[in-house]
Amino acid sequence: MNHAKTVLLLGLLCALFLGLGYLFGGVTGLIVAFGFALVMNLGTYWFSDKLALRMAGAHQVTPEQEPRLHRMVEDVAGMAGLPKPKVYVVQNDAPNAFATGRNPKHSAVAVTTGITRILNEDELKAVLAHEMGHIKNRDILISAIVATVASAIMFIAFIARWSLFFGGFNRLRGYGALLGVAAIIAIAILAPIGAMIIRSAISRQREYGADEAGARISGRPLALASALKKLQMGAQMRPTKVSESTAHMYTVSPLRSDFMGNLFSTHPPVDERIARLERMAERMGVWS
Repeated sequence: MNHAKTVLLLGLLCALFLGLGYLFGGVTGLIVAFGFALVMNLGTYWFSDKLALRMAGAHQVTPEQEPRLHRMVEDVAGMAGLPKPKVYVVQNDAPNAFATGRNPKHSAVAVTTGITRILNEDELKAVLAHEMGHIKNRDILISAIVATVASAIMFIAFIARWSLFFGGFNRLRGYGALLGVAAIIAIAILAPIGAMIIRSAISRQREYGADEAGARISGRPLALASALKKLQMGAQMRPTKVSESTAHMYTVSPLRSDFMGNLFSTHPPVDERIARLERMAERMGVWS
């Protein structure tokens, strides 16, 4: 299923650039856009994780720099039966974490400095297990590609808005010109909404799956529930200044909640996630 989603998203990215190329340059623009889309798709597959880490401001840390964090990541990776991912830290007081990469052999986990201060060891391990759940479920490539596609869509919307001022449709005449203007306005308005819908559609169910996988990996569903509660409170008190294109990657939404934020949220409600974990703890017979 994730392979199909990957192909679908890369196909969508290609279609967007081809359509834009034809709109602004006809057949010549279509050919140029095809070459650009090909390079973009290859780059998205191989380098989307690096782009996501850079957009988050994450930097890799060694075992000598962060021995406790490396020990926990190694322990949780062993419990999950996965290779140890690379370890990154984001200098940010807002507590959160995310995982990225192409596959389990080429993966990374990143935590903010804030998360290490507010969670105890069991809770932090549970969050790392949640991120290992994303790696085990092979969500990480999808997440990284979604971030790249969403960024590309926002860039296309930006181009569309400016093209109205610079006459990107001047090659057209009569009804063609009117249709060109209408298409550009539609792209400028609908593209950002489309980016939000793509992120939310891909991400919500993925979080439930990672919660369940993380709870089974750590054996501590209630520790993850407690961590989610703290992370949600921390995110509301200190919303993270992140690109909306990468917000879906984090353990909890790093953005402040409002009506539009809830409508297009990339994460299911934390209360529902906690309730599911509590029911899972009952089934597992775990009470701490």
